[in-house]
Amino acid sequence: MSFLFGKKKKVESASPQEAISKLRETEEMLNKKQEFLEKRIAQEMHIAKTNGMKNKRAAIQALKRKKRLEKQQMQIDGTLTTIEFQREALENAQTNTEVLKNMGYAAKAMKAAHQHLDVENVDELMDDIQEQQQIAVEISNAISRPVGFGQDEDELKAELETLLKEELDEKLKDIPDTGANELPSNELRSPPTTETAEQTQEEAGNDHELAVLRPWVPAS
Repeated sequence: MSFLFGKKKKVESASPQEAISKLRETEEMLNKKQEFLEKRIAQEMHIAKTNGMKNKRAAIQALKRKKRLEKQQMQIDGTLTTIEFQREALENAQTNTEVLKNMGYAAKAMKAAHQHLDVENVDELMDDIQEQQQIAVEISNAISRPVGFGQDEDELKAELETLLKEELDEKLKDIPDTGANELPSNELRSPPTTETAEQTQEEAGNDHELAVLRPWVPAS
């Protein structure tokens, strides 16, 4: 039997892109045949109308041909629908294949990127980063803190009093000398006695009386 009918040939598998291209070519061919059938149907209709009254036999034959052509047209419509459905299914399958292929590449790339990474190592790294950031903050705070350079506050107060005393001495030098400055140094340093105090009070009283009587004394 195999010798009579021959062996069944293996159908070579085509790529989705080649199959889609072939289906598009078939669609174009069938669409052109559809246009041809439409023109033939219009012609047969014209013949039937023209011979309707003159030659009924010719008109009937034209209508029969029109019916056959319309049947072919309906078959082509069904074939075009099937081919269109098959082409869209192939296009979707090709799209899904490309998407899955790219997703596979992405998964492999991600796996290769994470191959030398460990979650524990990442946690340790983040802890180290946080610790170093805290150390940096502490260093910044220490640098910005004012420094006293090791000087005692009491020492600074004593230095300030010395400066004020020197300034006061400079001002006293500018004051003119009075009569009291001409007295001997030992008299300035010795405390006043009771007798000296009484003489001072008496002289002050005499000066007061003279000041009161001076307006009544006639000028010489």
